[in-house]
Order: sequence, then C-alpha cells, then structure tokens
Amino acid sequence: MPREFSRSQRMAEQIRRELAEIVRDELKDPRMGLCSFTEVRLSRDLSHAVVFCTVLGEEHKDETIETLNRAAGFIRSQIASRIRARSVPALKFINDDSVERGAAMEDLIRKAVESDDHSDN
Repeated sequence: MPREFSRSQRMAEQIRRELAEIVRDELKDPRMGLCSFTEVRLSRDLSHAVVFCTVLGEEHKDETIETLNRAAGFIRSQIASRIRARSVPALKFINDDSVERGAAMEDLIRKAVESDDHSDN
C-alpha cells in the first residue's frame, strides 16, 4: 500500500507548524510584523528548507523577513528540540506574495464582471 504523503511532505508540514508556534511564543523581536507561514519546501536530502511567509502590513514586510533570516539559527535550534529528526534543515525565509496576487486577480475579475453587467444593460 503506497504512502499518502512522502517523508519530505510530512516533515515540511511539521516544520511549518513548529515555526508558527516558535515565532509566536519564543521570538520576541519588536521589528517582527504579524506573519503566517504558507509553505515549507524541503530539498531532496532534507538539508535545506525554503519557508514562504505572508506578512500583514506592507511596511513590515522586508523587516520581518530580514528578522526571520537573522534568527534562523535560533529558530532551527528550537525546531531541533521539538521534533524527532536526525537533522534539521537550514532555514531561508522568503516573502510569499501569492495572497496579494490572488486578491488582485479577484479584484480584476470582479471589475470585469461588473463592467460586463453594465454593458449588457
């Protein structure tokens, strides 16, 4: 019987959950904006992880990502103490603008439908 999720998918999801708790509870940096972790992509050998973050508030975006990348070593050590794994991947945080792009696309679609409705009348 085949597995539903690969080992890397399970580990990525576990890292994502732990990241949310660690940033909420352990990382006390005033430069941090409110962020959520949308996806974790692991390398094939599980040694590197790219973490996609959505940051609330345009003014805090760059500073939050920079703060997370500076604290990556601390966050990695916290993850190591929480999960059972032979090694914990090195973390790199990247801004995820897919939510913003989705909202912009939704706005464009809404405007197109509204203009179509007005032209039919």
